[in-house]
Amino acid sequence: MPLQLASGNRGIGPSGHQAAGIDPREVVRRIRAVLPAAEARAALHEPRFSGNERKYLADCIDTNWVSYGGQYVSRFEAALAASCDVRHAVAVTSGTVALQVAAQLAGVEPGDEVLLPALTFVASANSIVHAGGIPHFVDADEMTLGISPTALAAHLDRIGVRRNGGCYNARTGRRMAAVMPVHIFGHPVDMDAVTEVAGAFGLGVIEDATEALGSRYKGRACGSLARLSALSFNGNKIVTTGGGGAILTDDSALAERIRHLTTTARQPHRWAFVHDEVGWNYRLPNINAALGLAQIEQLPGMLAAKRRLWQRYAEAFADFSGVRIFCEAPFAESNHWLTALVLERGREDRLESILAATNDAGLMTRPAWMPMHQLAMYRDNPRATLPVTESLALRIVNLPSSPFLAPP
Repeated sequence: MPLQLASGNRGIGPSGHQAAGIDPREVVRRIRAVLPAAEARAALHEPRFSGNERKYLADCIDTNWVSYGGQYVSRFEAALAASCDVRHAVAVTSGTVALQVAAQLAGVEPGDEVLLPALTFVASANSIVHAGGIPHFVDADEMTLGISPTALAAHLDRIGVRRNGGCYNARTGRRMAAVMPVHIFGHPVDMDAVTEVAGAFGLGVIEDATEALGSRYKGRACGSLARLSALSFNGNKIVTTGGGGAILTDDSALAERIRHLTTTARQPHRWAFVHDEVGWNYRLPNINAALGLAQIEQLPGMLAAKRRLWQRYAEAFADFSGVRIFCEAPFAESNHWLTALVLERGREDRLESILAATNDAGLMTRPAWMPMHQLAMYRDNPRATLPVTESLALRIVNLPSSPFLAPP
């Protein structure tokens, strides 16, 4: 797809004088040069239903199997497991509850701290609270946008105390139970390094792959890189069930326990309602799973389209000084869920003007999330120093990233 781009990137301030920065109008022009001409407006990431969605949904309605019983739940779970190179997938109602259940079954107990990146969607932190734990925030790695293994190790060296077979926070006295790495925007974290640090301090690992379906780390599928992992199928994900998630594991006994607990801990019986412990009503309904199955059948094509779109953005901004299109790490193959434009350090003052200009032009761009430690409910939580997180949060612009925006 040939790109016809305006040259130069000199910012023009309100007074008409050249400003030291980036011209937001030029950012709009370059995004427009990438997108199909027919797309006058472009959402950040929206679904398209062009496969078997109507057929499978009609079958659910015609057969009256719309709740969490029905063939599409098991078919969707099998397709997920195959896509993520794991033995088991358990479909649940959201990515948040998938992370919550994973945390609890990873051994997080009430009052335990779980280390995770401060640069993430709020569901990562919320899921720890729902599991009874306390989020403990660690800095990001500029190469992956995810948790920094180096920063994690240095922080644990400063505050970690080994005793009673566990690792404790010397400042709070609480046990630190696990690390939750998140593959931000679909870009894999350096999982080997994170896992090595976690192992050295006796911490479990819960893989938050909610944005990373289809991404790979050193050839391995994201979602298969820890004993327990979680996916999300929100409406803005590559594969959507409208709302939903999944817990992934290779452990057969653990998978059966997850299914039991997320189906209200009901013992199998033709008619009796006997529950042997407190469980959750978290299983994904059949009608949502039908939508997801039709979507995941199209996953290879969507991944190829998203890589094309990322490449076109990279070409469009290659000669535009002051910004760069974020690129996957050498060890990673990203699904490019969201393509991010990253401003150079020192250009933070242009973030709001770029967001305003693009959204005014009908291009739904978004910044990164407000870092977790800056949210009111998490301001007093334990945390490391977070210089990279705080810098990145002022320099990221996520661009329209729907796969249909990059036709062959």
